[in-house]
Amino acid sequence: MTSDPSTIRYAPDAAMLSALARRAIAVMPPLFRTHLEGIAVRIEEFADETILADLGIADPWELSGLYEGRPLTEQSLWDAGELAPTIRLFRRPLLDEWVETGVALEDLITHVIVHEVGHHFGFSDDDMDAIERDGGER
Repeated sequence: MTSDPSTIRYAPDAAMLSALARRAIAVMPPLFRTHLEGIAVRIEEFADETILADLGIADPWELSGLYEGRPLTEQSLWDAGELAPTIRLFRRPLLDEWVETGVALEDLITHVIVHEVGHHFGFSDDDMDAIERDGGER
């Protein structure tokens, strides 16, 4: 991985996207990070047909990230045996958006991670926008 993600000029592999996702989580406020320790981050090329059908999305290029799991607001001590929450990032749609928009890849990954983390916390879109605007500074 380069020391300066803004200088990336090639199609990053899954390992680099995973590192950028972990970096995005690492700079979130400590209160959020505490509740994210058990979340898995997976990098896949595209969402599979089942996911797309469940979400009513016809074009796999339209989905760049997905939160899978029960939001914290719905969790209970009695929820035993469930799989850990997962954030899936879909590499090809992310790279396509990166090229089309010219947004720095690290900023794009952070935007998607913040959105998916928001689902983990049960936040509204407005709440997620405020977290992103804050930039993780506390």
